[in-house]
Amino acid sequence: MDPTDLQELKASIRTIADYPRPGIQFRDITTLLGNARMFRRAVDELVRPWTGSKVDRVAGIEARGFILGGAIAHQLAAGFVPIRKKGKLPHETVRVAYSLEYGLDEIEIHRDGVARGERIILVDDLIATGGTAEAAVKLLRSLGAQILAACFVIDLPDLGGSRRLEALEVPVRTLVAFQGH
Repeated sequence: MDPTDLQELKASIRTIADYPRPGIQFRDITTLLGNARMFRRAVDELVRPWTGSKVDRVAGIEARGFILGGAIAHQLAAGFVPIRKKGKLPHETVRVAYSLEYGLDEIEIHRDGVARGERIILVDDLIATGGTAEAAVKLLRSLGAQILAACFVIDLPDLGGSRRLEALEVPVRTLVAFQGH
């Protein structure tokens, strides 16, 4: 992506100061999603490395990962599988617990959501500390999936999430980075 396009993409992301608590700069992609040209550009850029490759499914992390992941799956002619918070899926599930800043949470996937050996791309809007994405990788691998990459529109590199996934040997693709929290 050329520098002008990259700057335009970054400018389409709204920053909300002190949300959800003081000191946090919340990076809101709803403004990017509402701009048809920027939404398309983001999806095209996230898809580009896998165009023409065999991708069986795209796994999207609740909730913005569903929006991006569905669009990416469509372009790759791949299936889509949602990764949701505990208790949201109606069929038999597999779940994993992970640490949050103040406690634990759990995510889950339908037990039949992916098959052993399937080639998966993991998608969410943003990678911060990487806890949820790391849990999603572990969840998918517990079902025998092969994680080709994890894709995010935004990276917050100061929080180390991308490095955390790369330590699990998962390539990370991001489009823009914001310093700080």
